[in-house]
Amino acid sequence: MSVGLNTSGKVAAPGDLDAIYKKVFWRLIPILMVLWVLAWIDRVNVSFAKLQMMEELQFSDAVYGLGAGIFYIGYLIFEVPSNLLLQKIGARKTIARIAIGWGIICMLMAHATTPAVFYTLRFLLGAFEAGFFPGVIMYLTLWFPTDRRAKVFGIFMSSVALSGVIGGPLAGLIMTQMHGYLGTSGWQWLFLLEGFPTILIGLFVLKYLTDKVEDAHWLTVRQRAELRSDLDRDSSALGERQHSLSLVLRDRRLWIFTLVYFLIIVMNATAAFWGPTIVRESGFENIATIGWIISGVSLCGSAAMIFNGVMADRTKRPLGQCVASIIVGGLAFIALSFPIYDNAPLVIAAFAFALAGAYGAIPVFWQMPNKLFAGTAAAAGIAIINSFGNLGGFLAPYGLGLLKTETGSVSAGLLTVGGLGLLAAALLVLLVHRFMTAETKAVPAEV
Repeated sequence: MSVGLNTSGKVAAPGDLDAIYKKVFWRLIPILMVLWVLAWIDRVNVSFAKLQMMEELQFSDAVYGLGAGIFYIGYLIFEVPSNLLLQKIGARKTIARIAIGWGIICMLMAHATTPAVFYTLRFLLGAFEAGFFPGVIMYLTLWFPTDRRAKVFGIFMSSVALSGVIGGPLAGLIMTQMHGYLGTSGWQWLFLLEGFPTILIGLFVLKYLTDKVEDAHWLTVRQRAELRSDLDRDSSALGERQHSLSLVLRDRRLWIFTLVYFLIIVMNATAAFWGPTIVRESGFENIATIGWIISGVSLCGSAAMIFNGVMADRTKRPLGQCVASIIVGGLAFIALSFPIYDNAPLVIAAFAFALAGAYGAIPVFWQMPNKLFAGTAAAAGIAIINSFGNLGGFLAPYGLGLLKTETGSVSAGLLTVGGLGLLAAALLVLLVHRFMTAETKAVPAEV
């Protein structure tokens, strides 16, 4: 349990700290969750739009796969600069800038009627969203100590799955009910109606978020002092960590984390961008029905993320939780690669385990690099892991799109995705476990 000092220099009671962190949680997490839900809806709504736009625009699966995946190229290029900018101008301005920009690009996706425009707008969507997720992870480390983060990360990141719970039925409703209204297709209305709220929330963030503890006037002076003391206690307890950007770039642990995250994101992006297609190929044709099925499956992902976060905080073993989740996801993708599409309940059950495993690994994964890096190294390190790791989000939809265009089936792609998931679990057990349990060497802090 965290302990800190109050304004008189005495140790703050655990109950007092619990109340403070509860207040911080309810101030920050709901708005960040709303933003992450909107980010994922705006990122993956193309997977639902695909069900109409491919036939209308005569796009092949390869065109769709490249457009879905090229998002992550823009993400890669602008991720690190965006996260370093957050260090200079603060989270409030950075998050607002990102949200407003991606909302505008999402609305412009309604005009993606040629492959060239489709590719360009998807690239720009990635460029504008770059920095949001690692920025939020970095931001939360300024407000919560190590022994409280996994649960907070898990609840925040469950927004990814919640986006499917909300986005699936919403996409089905918009695309069926609005199709043809004012001479505009359902898939175009989808982009227009789902991009606009993001712009409004982005403007709200400028007034609502607080950059640092010292500026949190929604806490009392005593609460701010106790919170700062507890965060300083946590930083001291972690010992010397890497602060230097130049040193962290030469640290092999950073690149091992990046490779593992890349493999996790391959599974994650496959579930996100090919989920509706997998469900449709199991025998469901109605878009609204597919949306509700994705919604139900996404609840499993949300539950897995929260459960893993809570258990990691309780057991202090995020690595074990991460490995178990990845293995479940990998085996489920392998099951989906077999010819089971004449059994719709079996397909949906396997897809639910695949999504829950892929999504559930993410919040506990981020507990591990945060224990090794701090300061500028943490900002850049998190951004590097996230940006290069998210290249898996390019590989998965594009690779599956090419395979489906060539073979007419995604079975080979799903088998490969499952195998890569099991490889990620092996790397965690064989390499990450070794340096997470070893004593971290002291490294001079950046001046």
